[in-house]
Amino acid sequence: MKRYYLLIGAAISALLITLTTTVSANPSVTAATADPNNWSIWGGNYTGQRYSKLNQINKDNVANLRPDWTFSTGVLRGHEGGPLVVGDMMFIHTPFPNKVFAIDQKDQSIIWKYEPKQDVSTIPVMCCDTVARGLAYADGKIFLQQADTTLVALDAKTGKKIWSVKNGDPKKGETNTNAPIVVKDKVLTGISGGEFGVRGFIVAYNIKDGSQAWKCYSTGPDAEMCMDPEKTTTWNGTDGGIKPVGKDSSLKSWKGDQWKIGGGTTWGWYTYDPDTNLMYYGSGNPSTWNPTVRPGDNKWSMTIWARDADTGMAKWVYQMTPHDEWDYDGINEMVLADIKVKGKDVKALVHFDRNGFGYTLDRITGEVLVAEKFDPAVNWASKVDMKTGRPIVVDKYSTDKNGVDVNSEGICPAALGSKDMQPSTYSPKTGLFYVPTNHVCMDYEPFEVEYVAGQPYVGATLSMFPAGKVTKDGTSNLGNFIAWDASEGKIKWSISEPFSVWSGALATAGDIVFYGTLEGYLKAIDSTTGKELYRFKTPSGIIGNVNTWSYNGKQYVGVLSGIGGWAGIGMAAGLEGDTDGLGAVGAYKKLSSYTQLGGVLTVFALPDSAIKKAQTETKKDVLVAVSTTASTTTAVK
Repeated sequence: MKRYYLLIGAAISALLITLTTTVSANPSVTAATADPNNWSIWGGNYTGQRYSKLNQINKDNVANLRPDWTFSTGVLRGHEGGPLVVGDMMFIHTPFPNKVFAIDQKDQSIIWKYEPKQDVSTIPVMCCDTVARGLAYADGKIFLQQADTTLVALDAKTGKKIWSVKNGDPKKGETNTNAPIVVKDKVLTGISGGEFGVRGFIVAYNIKDGSQAWKCYSTGPDAEMCMDPEKTTTWNGTDGGIKPVGKDSSLKSWKGDQWKIGGGTTWGWYTYDPDTNLMYYGSGNPSTWNPTVRPGDNKWSMTIWARDADTGMAKWVYQMTPHDEWDYDGINEMVLADIKVKGKDVKALVHFDRNGFGYTLDRITGEVLVAEKFDPAVNWASKVDMKTGRPIVVDKYSTDKNGVDVNSEGICPAALGSKDMQPSTYSPKTGLFYVPTNHVCMDYEPFEVEYVAGQPYVGATLSMFPAGKVTKDGTSNLGNFIAWDASEGKIKWSISEPFSVWSGALATAGDIVFYGTLEGYLKAIDSTTGKELYRFKTPSGIIGNVNTWSYNGKQYVGVLSGIGGWAGIGMAAGLEGDTDGLGAVGAYKKLSSYTQLGGVLTVFALPDSAIKKAQTETKKDVLVAVSTTASTTTAVK
């Protein structure tokens, strides 16, 4: 466990070396994420790029990859997220009851286990399976956001609970599924429950003792949203593009007090830019799913937020789907990357929304630079009007205009979006984003529903089906894995998959991209061409994130398998009706023919012979490079 204990020293070194960055970051997180041997935060680092500089496993040898060891979590239901690796230690989480295991990489022994005692009445108010998306690490602590809204700080060495704080009330429909992150001396987390009329918020707790530092809502009065009506800005393409949101921007967009049960929950992923001290995230759908009863834009649901990490004050906001009529949650990851956009260098934020549009924004100002469809089936809107920043809705697919008790047919994408929470990855080597997507459409029928605290507040019946054409053998694709050019908003290439690609992707310096499939395959593809280079079928369907790290000179790739989540809710919860699971069960019925329940971490590595060969070839390349350089220098003289 030597590397683990050296992290404190590494943190001090990082503080001295990168003063500018760590003024606005947590030194222990900065040090851990700077070492590619670790995987110490859900996205690899604060940017959420999910890119690794490790290249021992590369496109030339990945075909030799093999399972090295496995670990059963002992829990069924959907396993989202992935393990954290810090030094010699690995930390694994599970769905409800949210167990945490600390594993010694040396011999895969369990150093400690934490199993919280939670009320099982929490399960029925978890919308789309009992998933959890991961842990956070900082200052020798592991942070767990439990389903029952309890945020826990555990001693990373012993598993002893240091403190805990209650973040919500399951009796009101408030639950948690997100992975928290640590910024400076605060741990940031959100809330789930948009389908129960929960009012969304983001909150920061002091990591020392769990005391609340700030809390900011998605809807309501300016002060409660941590908005300055004169300084918080929003974007549209007219009148200079960026302007203040103005007084009562949210209140004016709701009927009466509907904002109090307005949704806009924050159960997705969070990223952070140390240079600007801004944290980024998305807010979800407005409540209820019946849009006719909540006229207006319903701000600030369905919004990209940039907030000051110290105070929570919103610097800018951009609402992607005003007056959402389809449950197109805006919670998907905000990937931070410095790229060229239409020939200009931009500090960008790239977001693949449930609504089917891929957005590229200036992450400093909030200006929208690109907004294009990343799935060709998208039909609810013709395009995003760059003069107003609003999508142009096609009347045929407007559930509001069609009205209550009218079944609007053939809407694409379905409510689970062209992409749900499964995070994308970005490779600075290729300049491309690699995106796991859904290729699913729906029929959507709103109906009247009354709000009762702790009871479902949905108000719509859905049926889902493939967007792809059915082939002669009766199959069709429910998913694609795409390479995306965020500077132009174009698909470079696409891989068709029989089911949605529900895993988090991973790009590496070895010129490969990993992703998992609902049938349970871990796949490796060439990052330039998309050619499949490797596949292995794990014990259950993969909805977890593929992560990579190195230990004792060997690179590993690990992924949690365990079918569930919204796509697999039929199997996870034993549902059978086509419209069950908020419409997902019918679309994914065939999944049970390919996989079964079960939570397992599978860890892959190259055989020692392949590693030695790669090391030999690297040495040869270095010698050739040195020889060539020497010859060139002599010739110049």
